[in-house]
Amino acid sequence: MATVAVDPRTEYLLRLGDDALVLGQRLSEWCGHGPVLEVDISLANLALDLVGQATLLLGEAGDGDRLAFHRDVLDFRNCLLVEQPNGDFAQTIARHLLYTTWQHLMLQRLTASKDTFLAEFAHKAVKEVAYHRELASDWTVRLGDGSEESANRMADGLAWCWRFTPELFEVDEILEEMIDRGVAPDPRSLEQEYRLALASILAEANLEAPPEQRPIVGGRRGHHSEHLGHLLAAMQFLPRTYPDATW
Repeated sequence: MATVAVDPRTEYLLRLGDDALVLGQRLSEWCGHGPVLEVDISLANLALDLVGQATLLLGEAGDGDRLAFHRDVLDFRNCLLVEQPNGDFAQTIARHLLYTTWQHLMLQRLTASKDTFLAEFAHKAVKEVAYHRELASDWTVRLGDGSEESANRMADGLAWCWRFTPELFEVDEILEEMIDRGVAPDPRSLEQEYRLALASILAEANLEAPPEQRPIVGGRRGHHSEHLGHLLAAMQFLPRTYPDATW
């Protein structure tokens, strides 16, 4: 079922909601597979926070359940970073560090939105994401400043995910309109703070930032990697197979 956003605000809600939904689904894949019980529970709690955020955002955009479970892959508007595979634990932490550092800075600014719903949403979500950012930062330092193997794995995870970060600061016509209306923060205004925050964490972890790579973008326009299709096949199987089922 194709779902076309009817206005820029709906499109913006889908971008935020799809980011949270897809990353939440990715983290839920760790349930029962974490390296230790404490981490297993932590990742499950992060996933629950993100799915809760997605529920609010997609519900504001339309029929949240249908948007989550009955859209095709080309209709999703999440950034490419969040759909990347978990890989090992270090790659998952790298992905979470890069995304939640951006998400936290963005939500801090979104609290000043002229859109009442988004401002209230951000006031709640920013507290959750502050913990996400702290957890990802702590584990980055623990792995980077740990054994030779953990440091190498952390460096490899960062190298895999790094090329997807430029999309976080991309501004197209839809986002430009939301910025002009005072609804959305301009991501370009937080890029320097983002880079400095990452540099500080990596320095503490005795890691170097990966070399700049050719940016890979397109998720906001529905141009996704094959990884999202596999994720949606698992996530959407039950409601698509039994569309009239009720609990």
